[in-house]
Amino acid sequence: MPVVKFRQFGERPAPQLIRIEVPGWAGAKEPRADGRHEQPWHCIPFSESARYGVELVYPYDVELRVTSVDGRVRLDADWGAPPPSVEVWPPFRPFGDDYYSYQLSLDLHAPPGFAVRTEPHPRYFTDPTHSTPLAVPALIRSEWWPMIFFSIFRAPPPGVTHVFRKGEPFMAFTIVPADPDLTLEPMDAESAAQREMRSRRLAVSRDRLAEGTRWTSDTRTIFDGTYRNLARAARVKAKSERGEN
Repeated sequence: MPVVKFRQFGERPAPQLIRIEVPGWAGAKEPRADGRHEQPWHCIPFSESARYGVELVYPYDVELRVTSVDGRVRLDADWGAPPPSVEVWPPFRPFGDDYYSYQLSLDLHAPPGFAVRTEPHPRYFTDPTHSTPLAVPALIRSEWWPMIFFSIFRAPPPGVTHVFRKGEPFMAFTIVPADPDLTLEPMDAESAAQREMRSRRLAVSRDRLAEGTRWTSDTRTIFDGTYRNLARAARVKAKSERGEN
């Protein structure tokens, strides 16, 4: 596993692994049961994706509200006098008409072969109020770039307010291979046939694999735990193959 090191300036919480908050931004603490409302954390692919990265929480007592007025970004906060030894104040600035920047006072150092990718925090996609800030994706090759990070955010559409509140996560980082050395090609006939056969076997076995996990939400959407059960079995198998208990 890559080791990512960080340095930062000022009084602020350190970066941390993303935590699924239930109850919280990942949904209410409702069981997977008939008549209950579906929650983001119920979805294993989403939960695993959300926990994949590192999050930053907003460090200031001052609440920042971001809107778009007459086609230009507007940043509303009572920042007051700059703290001692702070060169950039306020830390948020307009960046053109539709974007704004934030001086993170943070340096993340990924190991050779890896890069740091900025992303929206997963709660952006679960927020019913649409008030979560929208960080713009960017790839930072920190192996040779030792500079302090800043981040760019997209201004909200008219009528929407993005809000930064103390203690709330507002953006995420993932550590990815520095170069996307991928090749896309269609499957050959044999591979495609094997995948199709496996999918048909899975479909035939789905009732057995999902036994005891099927439920219907209050929106009459049917769910089952087939994927969840297979994911659990795959993790157990991988640990066994690695000789782990």
